[in-house]
Amino acid sequence: MNITIPVPSDIEQRLQAHLGNLSQKALEAVAVEAYRSKLISAAEVQHMLQLPSRLATDNFLKEHGSYLHYTEADIEQDLKAIDRALAKS
Repeated sequence: MNITIPVPSDIEQRLQAHLGNLSQKALEAVAVEAYRSKLISAAEVQHMLQLPSRLATDNFLKEHGSYLHYTEADIEQDLKAIDRALAKS
């Protein structure tokens, strides 16, 4: 899907000079907001922005102040998994 956003040419030039590729910046802003709103997953952000890896996606989200959705229940589950792994070794 392509979306057109009308921006006056004088403003476009200033924004382009400061921000670079406005189409890419707009796409990134939509991806970050959709992730923050829990409308899309980190994997979908990665796909949408064609990022090379999960690590690059996590870094992108962190740079934009949007941290991974990680609850206390997730932490507890991870700690239990670590305990089980350590018990086996």
